[in-house]
This record gives sequence, C-alpha cells and structure tokens, in this order.
Amino acid sequence: MWLASPALPVGGFSYSEGLEAAVEAGLVNNDTTAAAWLTDQLHLALVRSELAVAGKAFAAWRRRDLAAVAALNTWVAVTRETHEMRLQTEQMGRSLAVWLTQQATDDQVAALTALPPAPTWPIAFALAAERTGAPVREALLSFAFGWAENMVQAALKAVPLGQSAGQRVLSALLAAIPPAVDAALALPTSERQAFTPMLAILSAQHEVQYSRLFRS
Repeated sequence: MWLASPALPVGGFSYSEGLEAAVEAGLVNNDTTAAAWLTDQLHLALVRSELAVAGKAFAAWRRRDLAAVAALNTWVAVTRETHEMRLQTEQMGRSLAVWLTQQATDDQVAALTALPPAPTWPIAFALAAERTGAPVREALLSFAFGWAENMVQAALKAVPLGQSAGQRVLSALLAAIPPAVDAALALPTSERQAFTPMLAILSAQHEVQYSRLFRS
C-alpha cells in the first residue's frame, strides 16, 4: 500500500503521460472521455509493457537473476517512444532507488542503482515490491493503482475535473485493473511491446507545447 501511494517520493505526480497533450488536442474534455482514454492506456500500454515487465522483473529479483533484471531494464529504456517517456521512467526509477537505499543497502539495491543507463521505474518498483514479501499479483495491483491515482490527479488539474468526476474516473479504472494485471501476467514474452502511436505523437507534441502543467 505504501508503494502505491502518490506520496511516495518518486515524482509521479509531476507527469501526465500525454494526458495533458490529449486535453490540449481536444481528445479529452470531461470525465467520460478521461475514463475512456486512461482505460485504453491501461490496456494498450501498461498491460503490454510496464505491467508485463514489472511482473518478469519481480520474479527475476526474487530468484536473484541479475542478468535478467539488466535485460528487462534495457528493454524498458530502449522502447520508450519519446524523450519525455524515457526521462520519466529513468527519473522515477532513480528516485525509488535512492529511497530504497535510505531503507536498507544490500547487494540487490546496489545492483539496481548500478543498472545502465539508469534504473527504470518498473524495474525499481519490482524490487521494492518483492522485498515486501507480497505475491506478484498483489504487487502489480499496487503498481497499477499507483498509476491510476496519479493519472486521475493529472486529469483533475488538466481537464479540469471536479473531485466527484475524478472519483468516477478512478472507479472505472479500478474495475479494469484486476483483469489488466491478469492479462499482463499471462502475456508471453514474445508479445510484450511498447507501441502506442497516438500516445507517442501527443507526448512528442507535449515537449513543445506552449503552456504546460506537467513534465510529460
């Protein structure tokens, strides 16, 4: 539950993951369109990429397979579709690695910190979650819920939405998260991918957007 909290000092609240650009483009303008946008993002992006990788990394950390961890970290880094997305995963990964170092330093935390070019967010989260002793499904539910809360907070500011509308968006995401996690856990490695063209285009446009609240 601690790892799912938006108060975790990793900076997740400062990113909208393209949502701000979608608002600017007129694709998201109320709670219904926000819920649809984020639900699609959950299924098309997180399930096939971050959640699937975090599940594999969780198992790799548990069996202390650092070669597999490094390979997964590299995959995340090289498959980010824009500069903003790459910066986000590396900044949040580094921040969580620092937080873990403050909790306890051991060979696994040192290995995480040393990952080139930087520890990425799903890989760092997987180690933090594995160290709690939680089962992998509960760890991924936590990962997805933390993402959902951050994205709803972004929607409240960017659309903007009222608190009740934000809760309706969160409710829609909460209903979608358990089957999304199950799909990510069942996803074969050969089907893992990072391919969301519209999101990538909006993210690239956000990099030069005139007025911005968020870093992505």
